Amino acid sequence: MAIAMQAEGGPEPALVGAVSAARMMSGLGTLAQWSKLAGTAGEAASFSWIKEQLDGLGLRTELIQHDAYISIPGPARLVVDGRTIPAITHSMSLPSPGDGLVGALIDLGDGSRAAFAERDVRGRIVLVDGIASPGIALLASQAGAAGVVQISPHHLLHEMCISPIWGNPSIDTRSALPSVVVLTIGNADGEALRKALQDAAVEVTLHAEVDTGWRKTPLLVGDLPLAEDPPGPFILLSCHVDTWFKGVMDNGSANIVMLEVLRLCLEHREAWRRGIRICFWSGHSQGRYSGSAWYADNHWAELDARCAAHVNLDSPGGIGAKDLTRTGAAGGLFGIAEAAIAEETGQKLAGRRKARSADDSFPGIGIPSVFGSLSLQEPGALKMRNDLGWWWHTEHDQLDKVDPDLLVRDARIVLRVVLDLLTRERLPIDYTNQLADLAGELDRFGDRPEIPPHLRKAIGNARALALDLAGFDILALDASVHDRAVMRLSRIIVPLDYTRGNRFVHDAALSLSSWPVLDPLRRLASCAAGDEARFAEVDAVRALNHLTHSLTEASRLLAAASDPPTDPAGV
Repeated sequence: MAIAMQAEGGPEPALVGAVSAARMMSGLGTLAQWSKLAGTAGEAASFSWIKEQLDGLGLRTELIQHDAYISIPGPARLVVDGRTIPAITHSMSLPSPGDGLVGALIDLGDGSRAAFAERDVRGRIVLVDGIASPGIALLASQAGAAGVVQISPHHLLHEMCISPIWGNPSIDTRSALPSVVVLTIGNADGEALRKALQDAAVEVTLHAEVDTGWRKTPLLVGDLPLAEDPPGPFILLSCHVDTWFKGVMDNGSANIVMLEVLRLCLEHREAWRRGIRICFWSGHSQGRYSGSAWYADNHWAELDARCAAHVNLDSPGGIGAKDLTRTGAAGGLFGIAEAAIAEETGQKLAGRRKARSADDSFPGIGIPSVFGSLSLQEPGALKMRNDLGWWWHTEHDQLDKVDPDLLVRDARIVLRVVLDLLTRERLPIDYTNQLADLAGELDRFGDRPEIPPHLRKAIGNARALALDLAGFDILALDASVHDRAVMRLSRIIVPLDYTRGNRFVHDAALSLSSWPVLDPLRRLASCAAGDEARFAEVDAVRALNHLTHSLTEASRLLAAASDPPTDPAGV
């Protein structure tokens, strides 16, 4: 699409240089006084304080109370041979019966899909390495296990939500909630259990209290649109407020950075070409993104019409978080993220695919997003879920885990990106490389003998459409229609690359391949000839129809924008 970045100056150096460590650390000290489990008094106090800050900055605010399916873990322990082993349970785990869940322990090592397939775990309690996760809980539930004991990679026990359902469960999705009792124990206790299993059968009793159900949770919206009628596009900023324990890094630091970025953007308001909306979510940690998913569902039409991009932030400024090369940026926003990181650190963004996490509840609508976790620790020997620090999701996430200098660095990066989105004449959203990547994915099927000739032709047609779109010079569009065209293009490209295809539902909170629309072709390419291949071909044909139709619509959209009607709103 040759959507090269337009040659415009970035934000004034004085504005970026005005990011204040003292101001941010002072605000962070205020937030650090409260534990912020979803729906609790500490969380409510935090929301009230943040609302005061937004009101003081002149935003139009609304504090919404909405229904959310929240799960708060309580006391837990594991008993073996009359001995109690310290343990925690997890959000969305089943609670144990009053007298505990008793079962034979079976060691599944890393808990891979193959490990589950090789053993009969029905009615048993599986012992698995690693921090608790939705993937393991789902495999164990599907295999008929009664319980799961996770072995932490070290002595600390990390709080987790183990539901694979993104957002609130529905009638259609609630069957995927975990049907197992899940505990985590320290690595020394886990290895002792594993050693005991080598000598004899081991029976364990799991005790877990979990308070799960519907409750009201807050959602804070701050709005500052341009003075337009009707209201024009806006940039969405967001982060979650609910935490495990006091959660100073995760996610108090993000709350404070977003307030600082907003404050400084307001000093440059005369240059804005788009409005700002900022949302603070609950239900991230104990509801699997229930707040942001609720907002996407209940404001779908407005977001579809007006939201140009989403900047989400999680856990910035951690001590030792010096790696900026691995943050996530959905394809369209990679360029401005890369430029901001290079300007502030000299590091080169590696092109990591944005993970499905961090309240990114908007790809179905077609909104490109950037960041989530911005700065990371260097990978270590411990097998952690991420590289946010050994203290992540533990009671040790306190004020001393935030480095003021690194917090400033991360805030400056976010500020550069947000100012670019607000002030450039044309939205700096570039799908050139993303569409070239799609063409490259389609190339993989060109010479596969498992793909029938008629499908190879259809694949070639889709590849040609993708390359044509990548070669389109969108900057040649008149400025009056450019942004509208880019936003409608986003509504086509983002769901193709970041969803399974239904724009109105949230896919499971599990990893997705790139371009999931191609998964049926990938399955067909892996099938041997026979009935299985014929079944797979049915899905592959439908997937190609979906892809070709979408790319054709994108081509028509850009063609129409190149020859706009008298009313630019008709694009």
